[in-house]
Amino acid sequence: MRSIWNGAISFGLVSIPIKLVNATENHSIHFRQIHLADGGRIRYRKVCELDEEEVSGGEIGKAYEDADGTMIPITDEDLAQLPLPTAKTIEIVAFVPADEIDPLQMDAAYYLSANGVPAAKPYTLLREALKRSNKVAVAKYALRGRERLGMLRVVDDVIAMHGLLWPDEIRAPEGVAPDSDVTVRDAELDLADALMDTLGEVDMDSLHDDYREAVEELIAAKASGEAVQPSESEDSGGGKVIDLIAALESSVRAAKKSRGEGAGKAESEEDEEDMADVHPIKKKTQQKSTPKSTGTKKSTASTAKKTTQKKTTTKSTSSKGSSSAKKQTSSGSRSTTKKKTAAPRKRASA
Repeated sequence: MRSIWNGAISFGLVSIPIKLVNATENHSIHFRQIHLADGGRIRYRKVCELDEEEVSGGEIGKAYEDADGTMIPITDEDLAQLPLPTAKTIEIVAFVPADEIDPLQMDAAYYLSANGVPAAKPYTLLREALKRSNKVAVAKYALRGRERLGMLRVVDDVIAMHGLLWPDEIRAPEGVAPDSDVTVRDAELDLADALMDTLGEVDMDSLHDDYREAVEELIAAKASGEAVQPSESEDSGGGKVIDLIAALESSVRAAKKSRGEGAGKAESEEDEEDMADVHPIKKKTQQKSTPKSTGTKKSTASTAKKTTQKKTTTKSTSSKGSSSAKKQTSSGSRSTTKKKTAAPRKRASA
């Protein structure tokens, strides 16, 4: 790997020549700006405001803009003459427990490589001392024109350095916490703990950037002229008021199911609930009686109607028989009595 800075680690009176190497790399997909009308690329040109002419990088210097707009030129020679002991040195100022470093201060990460054979011995000494003490080293160094704060720790067999923000660069979280007082019940905490235990740990190497992969597939499809089908985005439920207990319980069940824990039991319970929803209600045993004794309401009404029609000789008699049949249909006890008297007359007429 290519080094970006050469210097030394100052460890008391011990000096360790090292090279600074980037420990991370950016895999983000970068886009160019284009003119929508013709697809031409949009470029930025560096133009002087006074003569409105484009200038090259070699003609560009740096300056500090004063409050009244005055430009105060600052050259590299001016900066090199500053009394900065960390210009080429990573100066260790203290050794502290790792938990004393606020993660909010973490910035870029670098590997420190021993520069040359003579540096191997003191480099290994510092590495093993950090391992045995279970501490990290706080150091000051200069990079890209300004002094910075760093933390040295051991990664495998290499000393790594994390750039740290200065304490006054960390903003206080004022006005960020919820304004209203919120009470969390023990039952909710228990479910949250259960969800955390169920999710368990994760292999960090298995995590990857799904969005970047989707963008790469999109670019490949458009480059080959294929039609791009829009994907259906899942509703995350953001902004909705939810039942926290129910959401936690559902999350625990889903996490267990995804890990194959208690899936059979959960599925059987769901099947039982589904079957209970569609089972018909059983009819009462009283409805299953012999047709000779009671019969159904429909047959009773039909028999009563036929008997009444045979008995009617006048309009007044027919009206009485019709109303009697309606009363027998709506009343269970009267229908049964009428049926017992109507059935023998039907047989006699036959």
